[in-house]
Amino acid sequence: MTSQPTITLNNGIEMPALGFGVFRSKPEETQEAVETALRTGYRLLDTAAIYGNEREVGAGLAAAGLPRDHVFVTTKLWISDYEDAQTGFDASLRRLGTDYVDLYLLHWPGPDEFDRAIKAWKTLEGILESGRARAIGVCNFNGELLDRLGEQSELTPALNQVELHPYFAQPEVRQYDSQHGIVTQAWSPLGGADRYGEKNSTGRDIFTDPAVTAAAEAHGKTAAQVVLRWHLQVGNAAIPKSVTTSRIAENFNVFDFELTPAEVEAINALDTGARGGADPATFDTTTVTSTIDNS
Repeated sequence: MTSQPTITLNNGIEMPALGFGVFRSKPEETQEAVETALRTGYRLLDTAAIYGNEREVGAGLAAAGLPRDHVFVTTKLWISDYEDAQTGFDASLRRLGTDYVDLYLLHWPGPDEFDRAIKAWKTLEGILESGRARAIGVCNFNGELLDRLGEQSELTPALNQVELHPYFAQPEVRQYDSQHGIVTQAWSPLGGADRYGEKNSTGRDIFTDPAVTAAAEAHGKTAAQVVLRWHLQVGNAAIPKSVTTSRIAENFNVFDFELTPAEVEAINALDTGARGGADPATFDTTTVTSTIDNS
């Protein structure tokens, strides 16, 4: 198998370009899925306090028996903890059963109360300086919000994790991130937010789009593998998720082929500019019930 590519963050830290996500993975399914992913070859795990499965991610990491520094672990601070980010961070480490994380992210910007995000970010800067996080970043920020963050802070985020897939390719965010040395990482990289999201009434499905299926047939790959390969070739990091053993393996088997420039351009042309998931500008995080226990 061809070795998996890495991306260098703006503080010099190396991060796998392809990772394993556990959004909406039930706690009782998460540990086994994480163990399977690590046995398959994934070396990046992405979770969050609000997902309610950090303990199971940590248990899967421990059970896999890999040296801690061989796995890149990301988790996120939920917006309800922005007033006391240090407590939220310490609780995540306890749940994960680790002394540090490789990447710690603000989960949502909360633009109507952005002073809370600024306060939390300054705490994250201190956590980074302490060495208990090797890098810090954000989720769901656009260029305007990143500018606002930069005006009141010392450090540029290492990474910006956003909804990103061929039907919602976020060219402006990707360009901004690239110009400012920020890695763009795709959540919902296979278009799940679009496929299952409440906003999508078109019935469109990236897995049946002719541009994707033609490339899959040409390379003897699945549609999902083609989409993940597209992410890697256009410079995105990506964190597909699954709890199904066969799909976990399928999503990782994307390093032994390359899309042609014409195939990449055909997939680039699929962008609709319409997101499938929540819009950070209007998403009311208070409607998401937090059951996070930081005790």
